[in-house]
Amino acid sequence: MNTYILAIESSCDETSASIIKDGKEEIATVVLSQMDTHANYGGVVPEIASRMHIENITLVIEETLNKAGMTMNDITAIAITYGPGLIGSLLIGLMAAKTLAFTYNKPLIPVHHIAGHIYANNLVQRLEFPLIALVISGGHTDLIYMKEDYSFEKLGGTLDDAVGEAYDKVARVINVPYPGGPLVDKLAHQGEDTYNLPLPLDDDSYNFSFSGLKSAVINLVHNETQRGNEIIPENMATSFQNRVVEILTKKTMKALKEHNVKNLIVAGGVAANKGLRERLTNECEKNNINLIIPEIKYCTDNAAMIGAAGYYAYKLGRRADLNLNAKASDKLH
Repeated sequence: MNTYILAIESSCDETSASIIKDGKEEIATVVLSQMDTHANYGGVVPEIASRMHIENITLVIEETLNKAGMTMNDITAIAITYGPGLIGSLLIGLMAAKTLAFTYNKPLIPVHHIAGHIYANNLVQRLEFPLIALVISGGHTDLIYMKEDYSFEKLGGTLDDAVGEAYDKVARVINVPYPGGPLVDKLAHQGEDTYNLPLPLDDDSYNFSFSGLKSAVINLVHNETQRGNEIIPENMATSFQNRVVEILTKKTMKALKEHNVKNLIVAGGVAANKGLRERLTNECEKNNINLIIPEIKYCTDNAAMIGAAGYYAYKLGRRADLNLNAKASDKLH
């Protein structure tokens, strides 16, 4: 018998709902982005994000069901992102999910946002274990070892700025508009590596640190400006991205080798980065590693990934009652 998961995701500035069949088949997904609104402020404004979720959540769920040609009677369970994320945004999706679960007597499945990003890859190809997951986004930079479904062992993570956050801050310094990450990536393919920037936290650990690299860019731009020298944005983007890609690739390949793993998945918004995709693809081909990177639409926040993760959580008997609360931060488990 098929399992249909209705998933809801509202952890930041995307209101999304999706129906996923058996953890791998996307039946229908709707994503309503608030990016254009927040671009006016140079970043996500939490209160505005919450208000827009309130306006959109019911419409998005209804449109998803209509798109699928299904009703709530066809749904097996409801999966919801409970954290981590913006607390106000999370609460809107959570209240919608609880209301549906109570009204239609459906199981409520709590899903960690990062588990969702990881399982986005299951919509591309069934995850093969053991694997290493490189999770990279505006809020996360983590290396995770998985021996089986829903087994998460964190090998290392960022000690300060997440990689996506560093991209956005560097973008502002070189006058690239929000959201900066994709535009810096685009500029990096047009410039040359001419600026002397450090390789961040180049040690034997699996941890990352991007604040020093970000500060190096800020200081360099400031000093050159003081001297009356022009900063070439394309070249700065290339130099910055090369350091980021090099350290992410170096530590990821180290984790694969030391754990004797032949499967690598990349997850999160920065997985859309063209420079990183190219470098990891080349390294994995050289080292006979099976690499999965989801389509661009599954890299950024969406409910399809929550539905994919929710299916395996459901199969493992994970349930939440109506006391489930949102968490701004929470360990992946």
